[in-house]
Amino acid sequence: MESTGCVVAGGGPAGLMLGLLLARAGVRVTVVEKHADFLRDFRGDTVHPSTVRLIDELGLGEEFRRLPQSKLRSVVLPVPGGPPVTLGDFGLLKPPYDYIAMMPQWDFLNFLAAAAAEEPGFTLLMSHSATGLIRDGGRVRGIRLRRPDGGEEDLRADLVVATDGRHSALRAAAGLAPVEFPVPFDTWWFRLPRHAEEAGEVAGLIPALGPGEALIALNRTDYYQIAYLAPKGADARIRVEGVEAFRRRIAALRPDLADRVDAIGSLDDLHWLDVRLDRLRSWHLNGLLCIGDAAHAMSPAGGVGINLAIQDAVAAAKLLAPALLRGTVSAEDLEKVERRRRPPTVIVQTAQRLMHRAIFGPVMAGKRTRIPGIVILLARRLPAIRGLMPRLIGFGPLPEHAPAFARRAGASPQARA
Repeated sequence: MESTGCVVAGGGPAGLMLGLLLARAGVRVTVVEKHADFLRDFRGDTVHPSTVRLIDELGLGEEFRRLPQSKLRSVVLPVPGGPPVTLGDFGLLKPPYDYIAMMPQWDFLNFLAAAAAEEPGFTLLMSHSATGLIRDGGRVRGIRLRRPDGGEEDLRADLVVATDGRHSALRAAAGLAPVEFPVPFDTWWFRLPRHAEEAGEVAGLIPALGPGEALIALNRTDYYQIAYLAPKGADARIRVEGVEAFRRRIAALRPDLADRVDAIGSLDDLHWLDVRLDRLRSWHLNGLLCIGDAAHAMSPAGGVGINLAIQDAVAAAKLLAPALLRGTVSAEDLEKVERRRRPPTVIVQTAQRLMHRAIFGPVMAGKRTRIPGIVILLARRLPAIRGLMPRLIGFGPLPEHAPAFARRAGASPQARA
């Protein structure tokens, strides 16, 4: 039976970041990813300022900046009958962390996996699914794996960390049930082409609201990544109405994009996200820790889920590496991670619930088709508002720094400060 110091189930941003950090501490760590590669479109593809700073602290900034990416510098709200208002200006943050990097997540994950692979204690198992937990003497001792050939095997570990998302198989196997909060919408992601002559920020975020629906467009170098929001339970209706009706909805919300909605070839081009907002009552059992979406599924409101998950991973590595090197991870050690990361999670989720109630709920109910006037007034009259939102989105309530054991030469002067 194979064994390792820590097994991480889920090769997303949190799982690979945790694997990289623990491996740099000298811990034997195995990350298990059920897919054969990272090429899955329309995952979250934002890299926040706190993560860019973390990458610099790890001495990987030069390689990261060579990856194809664009920079989101502002959130702009259209105002009917008036000039647009800038709700958030990331340029007000201290350089070089004054933007959100926008890149396909597969590039970011491959980058993290390559950095981790340089550490002798790191192993990445692709096409391996974590299907259950190994328990012994009241403690989780490892996981049961399904191999690419369909066979099963056990992998024992001093600690199991579940980073396998909002539908976490290990969370379910542990019997850890989350508290769920109401969410008024689901999201359908798709792309539309962006013409070379179109002006404006290479990366920008522009929302549009209509009765019972909304649209958010992320400007990329040669395409728009579009999030269409409609009330929960609307997927069946959208499928019945067909692609022509969907094209008309998009054209009505963004008339300037009406000339290219035919790029939506069929409804198979839509990627449906069942939006959830929940949080575990307890993030751990003896020998098992849940972080990221496995511990707290986030709404896409604010786009902060990836950032929060990576911050969880940094805190977990910092607090657990010494115990893992001793081979004696206790329930008290796991509790320290939860105590550290629960408060920022509660703060962010509370803010998202307020956004759902004040903006998205009324829009989905057909009661509002524009941003509340008080929001526009505050953004125009109080410049501090334009700096506060980027700070909260870009760094979060409790940003984490790379632990000393994970830092390498090459960190930028700003990261070392």
